[in-house]
Amino acid sequence: MTNHVSLMNRRRVLAGGAALGIATVLPWRADASEVRRGGVLKYATLGLDTADPHRHTGSIAVQQLYVEALTSIGPDGNVEPFLAESFDLSEDGKIYTFRLREGVKFHNDEVLTASDVVANIERVKSKVSGGWLASAMKLVDAINAPDARTVVLALKEPYSPLLNLMSELWILSPKSEGWADTIRTPIGTGPFRFGEWQPRVKLVAPAHKAYWREGMPYLEAVEADLRDDVDMALALRAGDLHVAKVSREVAAQLGRSTDIAVTSLKDSSWFFVSFNNRSPRPPFNDLRVRQAIAYAVDKTAFMRFAAGGTGVVTNQMIAPGNIYFDKAQHDADPHAKPDLEKAKRLLADAGVKPAETRLELVSWQENYPQVVVQMIRRLGFQVNHVALDDLGAQKRLGQYDWDLAVMSSGPRADVFLRYVRLMSDGPNPVLWGGVQDPEFDKLVRAAVAEPDLPDRKALYTKAWQRVLDNYYTVVLGHASDTIALRRQVKGYEPGFTWSPNWASGGIAQTWLSA
Repeated sequence: MTNHVSLMNRRRVLAGGAALGIATVLPWRADASEVRRGGVLKYATLGLDTADPHRHTGSIAVQQLYVEALTSIGPDGNVEPFLAESFDLSEDGKIYTFRLREGVKFHNDEVLTASDVVANIERVKSKVSGGWLASAMKLVDAINAPDARTVVLALKEPYSPLLNLMSELWILSPKSEGWADTIRTPIGTGPFRFGEWQPRVKLVAPAHKAYWREGMPYLEAVEADLRDDVDMALALRAGDLHVAKVSREVAAQLGRSTDIAVTSLKDSSWFFVSFNNRSPRPPFNDLRVRQAIAYAVDKTAFMRFAAGGTGVVTNQMIAPGNIYFDKAQHDADPHAKPDLEKAKRLLADAGVKPAETRLELVSWQENYPQVVVQMIRRLGFQVNHVALDDLGAQKRLGQYDWDLAVMSSGPRADVFLRYVRLMSDGPNPVLWGGVQDPEFDKLVRAAVAEPDLPDRKALYTKAWQRVLDNYYTVVLGHASDTIALRRQVKGYEPGFTWSPNWASGGIAQTWLSA
């Protein structure tokens, strides 16, 4: 195992040390003569499910127009100082010291102080039971503000994902309306303010004139389209949208236009088939039946349909190239190729007559789940496919009255944010069927407390082996989400996650050419 002290010293230097010139990440700046100020950017990626950034259930792109965190995730997946200009980690891995940038102002023109940060951390710790940070906040032993620009966070034990997770603990003014209960009007520090919000319709976010990045933002406002029924391709071609998340099929069509460019997020989304693990109904509680369904799915054909030539077939929750990708597990995938005859033999061994068995399958209103439906029907099952919008699917999945779910999950700031969704007390676990596995939980907790990267990876890999062995979920593959933008959009580049704003780039530096 790597020497604990030397590793921690190295981590402390890489994470902090403003004097070394590596703590403060300066945003890219356009030539002033190139920038055209003003204009309203029409933007459509993820939705906005709540006005309270601490209580979101996954729609985290739009709100990052107006809220920021102590850290952010850069385009390469590394942690960057954000509202904190530097951070320092103690040698025992338990104490984090954040040094705030000077003169950052909330949208009510009040200066951000360490006590505001402490109040936000305490709010998430004491009043928010779900979300990505639920497990991390249980480990917080003390939060102090020794002075107006310093925050000291003490943990009960080392917790390796913390700096990454802090990129999603957004800092708001404690004077935000609804602070004591559910925030209705968030007051953040972001380049744009929370303006007019019509749920599931739009959010108009005006520029924050006193934004801490001097001279930014360049835009007058961002208008986020939150509707589910918009034809993105038509809206982009007509100029009704400037930036939008699109399917790969649509991206291929739009990419042929001289007016539209196509790009993608840096991290990947993973596609998977999950079983109901919380209250499985016979015969889907039989491992042989789960194996049979996995053998019936042609992963290569599925990924070709879902992602064209850009998809990667694997059984891993992260894509090749990620430091936590395990090639040995990937190479040993028994379901890399379909085997319909073996699937039928497994069902026969289990005494299952598919023609007499009804399978309840839940998905979002996407086209790719139907591919899996057709593959399962080849086994003879009666498949009742229920395709719902996001809220409807979340509600139905949470009732655990289904057998199979075909879903996808997008980029995350840290690999733990994928593992935590499969933990017994994890946030919003429904897409994975509400796994309840104490041994899996134990391994993940050991991984997040392990400061040595190779040892941490080994623990995560062992935890994932339990998922594979028990068929909690069957990964089909990975692909990066695609984004199309009109060519008049300048200075914009998708980041590692869905966040439109981060320390070294993002929408604050975007402008519209004439």
